[in-house]
Amino acid sequence: MAEISVILRVQEVYLVICKLNEKLPSLKKQTVGRRSEDSLLQLLELCITAKHAPSAHKAPYLIKAIALLETTQFHIRIMLDQKLANETTCFQIQAKLSEIGRMLGGWYKSVK
Repeated sequence: MAEISVILRVQEVYLVICKLNEKLPSLKKQTVGRRSEDSLLQLLELCITAKHAPSAHKAPYLIKAIALLETTQFHIRIMLDQKLANETTCFQIQAKLSEIGRMLGGWYKSVK
């Protein structure tokens, strides 16, 4: 059931990022905004794939998901450093991404 929670959390963060990207300047929307959205969509795909994969094959998907999560966290830090978004919003997103990381780590340990 934990994997379902991870998928829901990623979906929540994706929706927040989409709203955030609407407010970005055009150039930043097409670079860091697009990359953050794409990373979250890929993360969502990896989580769903891991959910449906046989137990012996879940670990590689989860490793990729954890790495992709770290990339997404980097995108949020870029937005924060360049003052493209409200600090409070970025910190809330980072907190949710940290929670997703803990969930993915726990899921990975359970299948390892």
